[in-house]
Amino acid sequence: MRIIGGQWRRTPLAVLDAEGLRPTPDRVRETVFNWLNYLLDDAWSQLACLDLFAGSGALGFEAASRGAAR
Repeated sequence: MRIIGGQWRRTPLAVLDAEGLRPTPDRVRETVFNWLNYLLDDAWSQLACLDLFAGSGALGFEAASRGAAR
């Protein structure tokens, strides 16, 4: 698993092999963050991100990589 975009693009993320843990696939995260970029007009520095139910934390790391304030 890796970070898709932003400052830490292509950085691999270690993921536990735990029962029931299903990290969000790269393609899904890429699509979600493309939509968010369009809606937010690339204004990440003004946002705080809360990754609820974070298993691997990939969505939170992705937002931080793109410049989310918190």
